[in-house]
Amino acid sequence: MPGVELVFKIAGVGIIITVIHTILKQAGKDEQAYFATLAGVAVVLYWVVQVISDLFRTVRTLFQI
Repeated sequence: MPGVELVFKIAGVGIIITVIHTILKQAGKDEQAYFATLAGVAVVLYWVVQVISDLFRTVRTLFQI
């Protein structure tokens, strides 16, 4: 997953989660709003961990003799 695509995906998730959080908070459903935000953070964290894993794998193969 190239870097620019990942940045746009993260930005998209951020915008969507912000809208969902705002709507739920205005409706008085604060707990669901926080769970939606937490789910968005979990999805983005999963993507970032995969990219970091690929980076470490690449560095490891690069310096392996």
